[in-house]
Amino acid sequence: MYKKGYTADMHIYEQILIDHFRNPKNKGTIPSPDFSTQQYIPSCGDTVSMQGVVKDNVLIQVAFMGSGCVISQAAASLLTECALGKSLDVLLALDKNNMLSMLNMQLGPMRVKCAELALYALQEGLREYKKSGNNDHA
Repeated sequence: MYKKGYTADMHIYEQILIDHFRNPKNKGTIPSPDFSTQQYIPSCGDTVSMQGVVKDNVLIQVAFMGSGCVISQAAASLLTECALGKSLDVLLALDKNNMLSMLNMQLGPMRVKCAELALYALQEGLREYKKSGNNDHA
């Protein structure tokens, strides 16, 4: 039923990614964000922008906009779901392995960049927010 090396679990995770691509969570903009950043992959043209609201060092609202492949856009949707309610330190400690774990599938080197795009955008925004000293937003 499945091609060689392909399992039913892989099919389920592909369906989850497609659902996040077609019905993304937290896609949109925030009227008065504490940070707003954008990342882009020149070789393929994928873009992800992230906006967020921080209170007491916790991300309480996050939104993304973007265009590109299923992996970059689904990863952005998955990341926003995971990031809500987490401390900035926890979010800044996330790495490629965390993103690959969220996607739960093997990716080639170029696709890994797509999977990491939203994380780079989010972390850039959080670092800018922390650097701005605007850490007492209520």
